[in-house]
Amino acid sequence: MSKNKKFDIRLTEKRNGWCAEITRQVTSRSTTVSKREAGFETEALAQEWAEKELASFIANQAERNDRKSEQRKERDEIRHTKELKAEQAREARAKARAEELDDE
Repeated sequence: MSKNKKFDIRLTEKRNGWCAEITRQVTSRSTTVSKREAGFETEALAQEWAEKELASFIANQAERNDRKSEQRKERDEIRHTKELKAEQAREARAKARAEELDDE
């Protein structure tokens, strides 16, 4: 079984065989199905598929999180440089006004 608390495997028996689902814990009371496959002959086949898919699903989520993290860092750096430039421009304007008032 998975050590991940966010994602889990659910196996159910249907009329035409077994159904395997990868579920995601949305809130403490709510779960949603992230991936579903039905029509397995046995519970063991469904379990095998679900474990394999869960591992790849979690790996894909980790890669996605890393990509989003890098994009967030880049956005934050750009925002920070813009804020610094704006602050420098404000300081320059204030200094120019102060000099202008001193000249008068």
